[in-house]
Amino acid sequence: MLRISTAQPPSTNPACPLRVVTAACLLLVALWTASGTLQNNTFARERPNVIFFLSDDHRADLLGCAGHPVLKTPVIDRLAQNGVRFQNMFVTTSICAASRATLFTGMFERTHKFTFRTPPLASELTDVSYPRLLKDAGYRTGFVGKFGVNIPRAEREKMFDFFSPTNRNPYFKKQPNGRTRHITQLAGDRAIRFLRAQPSGQPFCLSVSFHAAHAEDSDKVNHFPWPRAVEHLYQQTELPEPRLSDPQIFARQPEFLRESMNRQRWFWRWDTRQKYQRNLRGYYRMISGLDLVMGRVLGTLSELGMSDNTVIIFSGDNGYYAGERGFAGKWSHYEESLRVPLVIFDPRLEKAQRGKVCQALALNVDIAPTITALAGLTPSEHQGQSLLPLLSAPAPKSWRQDFFCEHLFDHMAIPKWEGVHEQRWVYARYFQQQPTFEFLHDLQADPDQVHNLATDATYATQLTRLQKRCDELRNRYGGIYTPENFPTVNRR
Repeated sequence: MLRISTAQPPSTNPACPLRVVTAACLLLVALWTASGTLQNNTFARERPNVIFFLSDDHRADLLGCAGHPVLKTPVIDRLAQNGVRFQNMFVTTSICAASRATLFTGMFERTHKFTFRTPPLASELTDVSYPRLLKDAGYRTGFVGKFGVNIPRAEREKMFDFFSPTNRNPYFKKQPNGRTRHITQLAGDRAIRFLRAQPSGQPFCLSVSFHAAHAEDSDKVNHFPWPRAVEHLYQQTELPEPRLSDPQIFARQPEFLRESMNRQRWFWRWDTRQKYQRNLRGYYRMISGLDLVMGRVLGTLSELGMSDNTVIIFSGDNGYYAGERGFAGKWSHYEESLRVPLVIFDPRLEKAQRGKVCQALALNVDIAPTITALAGLTPSEHQGQSLLPLLSAPAPKSWRQDFFCEHLFDHMAIPKWEGVHEQRWVYARYFQQQPTFEFLHDLQADPDQVHNLATDATYATQLTRLQKRCDELRNRYGGIYTPENFPTVNRR
């Protein structure tokens, strides 16, 4: 059996150069992916194990395999090289809490009604979450890292056999030996503990949810506390200014967005050259740090002889503005906020299918039905679709051509909105503004969404069509937003 050491790689030495870090990761995951390509005939008759890695505040273009010119993500890149990368993966709600509830339940925010400051996720929803369904089907289920969803303990215990959450503040946790350890590394430690305790003959589903690359909002100086293992990454790299940083792009935003949390946090992180360079290097290090930990976990998987029957899924919970449009954070309707990475590695894939880039519209609401489909389950309550058919074949003509998206967090500095997103056209309405403020973007002619066409009479037909489609989808998933049908506690 191929064995790979799961000891901390050389990168824990702060003096370790970038090339050593990268080479170690590449070797580790190359050996792992090679070990998972041999027993396809046997594996095809078995229910596979699943590891679902989730990053935080990670938009789609921030991967080496997505063509990023600076960021190093060798482990994820290798997964994409041997699996399938989804070019058009989106979240339906761009905020941590609501998106994570969607990931668990396979339902839109309008349906599950969970975000920050709402009541706990209802038991009838947790009953159809992918961990609960797989646990009931005989899987050993585990969760480590950032949970982010309010679920009563009794319901969590029905979902998970192994539950080891972490909190973000602070990122560095004091250990029994007196030293500190970054919570990204702790997530890897706990994931490895889960794998080493796995009984023979039982399938498992492990969710590894990183806090990285979320900023530490309470620290206005060290916004991105990176792991020591990646201390020297990007140290000498002069990072280019953000795209769409022309002040006129920000100036053309409506007043409610110019004064929103998107702008407030821009002053925290990106408003000077010094802040921008330091914080973006930190943000990139956070992503490279979780990539490194993924390599450790996958190395253990290989060491234990479980890589031949384990499907790996990697995605992000929402996008992120790193200075683009004069914004920080997420929450709004632009591509930087909604588009996230998705890579699926399935050892059953034929060689000809490996390295494919899928263009079909994929959503966070699809993750739960994809995972349950791997276990042979097809719950009718899920509102998304399994992505498994797209791994080995083109999207069928019946595949979705658009999706509903929204943001309903009740916060005075984050405006609510709802909309519909197609491959070409994007429509959004900020429905609590007086009057309602609408956006219409043509991604074909204007991929950067610089021009709002909603008031241009030339596009009145498209606007009307998308308004009606938005109404249709909104009504399908829960109806018109009101405080009464979307209850919130501690409203402000």
